[in-house]
Parts: sequence; C-alpha cells; structure tokens
Amino acid sequence: MAPPKVDFSSVGWGSVEWTNLVTLYLRAYDSRSRKPILGDRAAAEAVDRIDYDFKRIHRTSLPATNQYLVVLRAEQFDDWCADFLRRHSDVVVLHLGCGLDSRPYRLAVPASALWFDLDQPGVIDLRRRLYDEADNYRMIGSSVTDPGWLQRIPAGRPALVVAEGLLMYLAEGDVRQLLTRLTDRFEHGEMLFDTTSPLGPRLSKIFTKGIVKWGIGDVRDIERWNPRLRFREQTSALASYQHIEAAPVRFLYRLLHATPFGDYDVLNRFEY
Repeated sequence: MAPPKVDFSSVGWGSVEWTNLVTLYLRAYDSRSRKPILGDRAAAEAVDRIDYDFKRIHRTSLPATNQYLVVLRAEQFDDWCADFLRRHSDVVVLHLGCGLDSRPYRLAVPASALWFDLDQPGVIDLRRRLYDEADNYRMIGSSVTDPGWLQRIPAGRPALVVAEGLLMYLAEGDVRQLLTRLTDRFEHGEMLFDTTSPLGPRLSKIFTKGIVKWGIGDVRDIERWNPRLRFREQTSALASYQHIEAAPVRFLYRLLHATPFGDYDVLNRFEY
C-alpha cells in the first residue's frame, strides 16, 4: 500500500520553501534519467509522496538543462563528504542551509556519526513531513546566524561542515562570524562551501532584488580572516560538465565553463 501523500499545497510560489521544492524536484528528475549523475533516489521518493503541482515547477525550472546546475554541484560535495566520512567514523556532520536535501540518505554515513541538518524553521517544518529523526540524525530550525543553535551540537569530535548554496546569501560580517564560531566550537575537521565572485552581489541587485549579499575573488583571503582555516582545494561548480549525457547540453555547459561565468560559482574545501 502506497504511503499517504504529504500536503505541500500551501507552499507559495517564489517563497524559500518553494525554492527548496524546485531543487528537490531537479534532483528527482536527474534520478529518473537514463544515466543519472547524482542518482538521488531519496529525492524521487520524496517527490512521489508530496501533494503539489509539480507540473508548474517543471514548466518554470526547465529541468532538461537546469538540473545540472544542482546535481553537478551536489555530486562534488557528496564526493568530498564521502572522502571525509571514510577517514572519520566518529564524526559530527553539520549541513547548514540543508533545505530538503537528502544527502544523509545518499551517503554511507557511519552509524557512529552524528548528523545535524539546519535551516530556517519554515523549511525544517516541511522537512519533518518527509524525513524522520533518528538517534544519530537531528533537524534544527534556526537562522544560521543565530549563535544559540551551535550550543546544541556536541564538540570533541571531528566536524564536517557543509554549506551548499548558503554563504552568498549572508552579509560578509555574518560569514566571518559564522566561520569563527565553528572553528571555536570544534577542534578539527573540514568545511565545504561554495562562493560566488564579487560580481554576484552586483548582478543580484539587477536581476534578483539583491538576495546575493557576498562574493569573494580569492577564497584564500579567508585564511587571513581565520588563521585556523587552511585552503585545501577548489573547483568550478560546472567542472564536471563531461558527465552530462545529452551532447547539446554538454556543449552548452562546456562553453559556460570556458567563460568567466565558469568561475562564478566555485566549490571550496577547507580544513582546520
């Protein structure tokens, strides 16, 4: 017997919750393709359970081309996460700005790990309708800039921090404070996050009402902000375009990768 549908019909178009539904749908769309890149079956199962007008999302999100903006980035972060989890079993994982992402279900997470997903309370309310907490998995509804939530996370373990599609929406001062609070809380670990170029906030004022607040040219400047953070590696969000099966779309992404816009969104790996 199929599980009952989860009613998301009240989620308004253009809201933060709607944006999270779009990215969930794009990951599900990839998982149903002939040769998926991310293969996020949990996302497909979640979409099947949700009562929502996904036909409208399909029309507006253009998944045949735009899915790759989501899945290529997620695939790289998954690879880095998996590498860290292979080397550290007794770990705390913090997924900041988690949205409706199903990363803890995509990865081989050790039973001894503690995983925390954090996002705004409204997003976490939606998330709780889809995913269940467990002894080693918790969800926290809070603004990432509120220092109080971090006290709920146990210290004394290696910490893997993932902030995918998050930091560019914070003011630079908030980014600096967040990174400092994290390195003060945990003795060692890794941080994975993407950043936009300094062009990001300027373009956002023209096209997206200024929602992008922070960009950075040389991400190594973060080492000067916080001497405990050490740059490890960086790659473009479009670097894995060769994984795209459809030749015309692959060619389009290859062109974008070769232009200055290829480095508009870059993925960064730091250790501390």
